[in-house]
Amino acid sequence: MDAYDKGSDARQGQVGPAGADLPDGEADSAETTAPEAAGAPEAAGAREAADVPEAAGAAEVAGAPGSAGAPGVVGAVRPAPPGTAQPPAPRTGVAALSPRYQVGAVVALAVVAVAVCAHIGAVFLHLAPSNTLTKQHGDVVDEWVFPEFEQNWKLFAPNPLQQNVSVQVRAEVGTADGEIRTTGWYDLSAEDGRAIDGNPLPSHTQQNELRRAWDFFVASHDSDDRPVGLRGTLSETYLRRIALLRLDRDGAAGPGGVVERVQYRSRTTNVEPPPWSGEKVSDRPTVRELPWWSVSAETRGAKSGQAGQAAREGGAA
Repeated sequence: MDAYDKGSDARQGQVGPAGADLPDGEADSAETTAPEAAGAPEAAGAREAADVPEAAGAAEVAGAPGSAGAPGVVGAVRPAPPGTAQPPAPRTGVAALSPRYQVGAVVALAVVAVAVCAHIGAVFLHLAPSNTLTKQHGDVVDEWVFPEFEQNWKLFAPNPLQQNVSVQVRAEVGTADGEIRTTGWYDLSAEDGRAIDGNPLPSHTQQNELRRAWDFFVASHDSDDRPVGLRGTLSETYLRRIALLRLDRDGAAGPGGVVERVQYRSRTTNVEPPPWSGEKVSDRPTVRELPWWSVSAETRGAKSGQAGQAAREGGAA
């Protein structure tokens, strides 16, 4: 039989790379080693891919150019190389200043904090009931509080205002023929009320000038209407000028007349409580009549514009 017969029991040789038949022993060896040889490139490529991060110090972003055959991962972030120092976070606020300016800012904040605490303490002592501190340092507290930071309890507890106070004034007028006549009482509070009633934008003067002036007088005088310190004298001057301004506006002196003296009085009436309260208060008015005040020649000759300016100066004080 021909050695190259293709019988069923004949063992066929393997064809080599060049198409040549291989001997049986070599063929068996080739069969057993072929899978390993075929997988060798894959294993080598895997080792090389595993060594790339260690050698380069960073992993390539998946799916980026240069990573052929690797599926891309959207949002992957390249980590910082090991041992690389992170940049410091930017400083803000006072920390961003130089040390010299930081010291200046701290000192300024400390001064402001001390001033605020001192102001709050002075206002608290001004509003608090009489105590040891107010008895010893009451003058210092009043000098700081008055007049810009004056406070009172007339709107809120513990002493809401529950009275209607009407301020009235009259004058002694020297007439042109040398006689002296006394005018009737002019209700200044009622005049202000009529000016405010129905006015959507009343002036600050109509609302507060007379009321504040009277409160100023009451707070700076004792029960016998004697001034307490310079503030009491200032309040009298303020009321005089308001009286002359209002009397001149109402034409109280008449043609050729001159105001010689003025006199104030207040009429205080309790506000009637609601029916459900059960509280009983007197409905009789309380009248406080001040002595006559002489009007100096300088004040007497002031016109309404000058008197209004003087009243504004007294209100600022």
